[in-house]
Amino acid sequence: MMKELAGKTIVVTGASSGIGAATAVACGAAGMNVVLGGRRLDRLQQVAQKVEAVGGATSLVIGDVRDRFNTTELLDQAVSSFGGVDCVFANAGYSMEKSFVTMSEDELRGMFETNFFASVALAREAALRWIESDRGGHVILCSSCVSKFPLPFQGVYAATKGAQALVARAMRHELSPFGIQVSTVHPITTRTEFFDRSAERSGFRRGEFGRDGVPDHAPRLFVQSPERVANAVVRGLQSSRSEIWTSWIVRMASALFTVFPRLQDLVMHRQAAAERGRHRIRRSDG
Repeated sequence: MMKELAGKTIVVTGASSGIGAATAVACGAAGMNVVLGGRRLDRLQQVAQKVEAVGGATSLVIGDVRDRFNTTELLDQAVSSFGGVDCVFANAGYSMEKSFVTMSEDELRGMFETNFFASVALAREAALRWIESDRGGHVILCSSCVSKFPLPFQGVYAATKGAQALVARAMRHELSPFGIQVSTVHPITTRTEFFDRSAERSGFRRGEFGRDGVPDHAPRLFVQSPERVANAVVRGLQSSRSEIWTSWIVRMASALFTVFPRLQDLVMHRQAAAERGRHRIRRSDG
């Protein structure tokens, strides 16, 4: 049975662009109230206009998810604007295209702080509020298909997403007695600014190794729009699925890689060879 979402309130982090923005609009179209969290006021205002144009109500919170005060402010804003919060979508995150050995300690810890610790902090505080008020809710963490199989030169990003997925699976069973649902969404390559910004953080020029927000090495068969991911998130909110996938082919591939790790090694070896030319690994790096 599909749950009714109209009138419910969701908090969305990383809502100024990409999957977060598209999900905010899709939730608005489903009749939800949306608390938009992000660092860029002008972009959040543009997203808010789109949400309101399709029938949703919005409230904005400007801040960095790594600041724990921002977590509290997002949830408090949902209460003050709409009387409470029913769902949270911890979506904010970023990647870098670097070998593990060439990443600095600050880069490594910074990615975990945003992708993992900030998302878990939002989930934890929302869950504690729901438990205290005896009110159920739904947490969705934006993981990735690479939570199941890492890619060369994106191992740290995959590790942050794998950690998210594991914690979410445990939380789902720990919190179910309180009427709290926990899910993860596992997008494949999505056409957003994500990869351009990843390239810039990694020392490359924006668009140097891709076009239309998609890396050159990504097969176009496995490229999706943020709207497709957003619609999958809304269906996940309605059905409370534990894992929300946007490509059954990639989901099956992840299962095969788990059962046959040698197959995964062969695929990753070819991927690494194709990209090694732009990743110089030297003893002086790091």
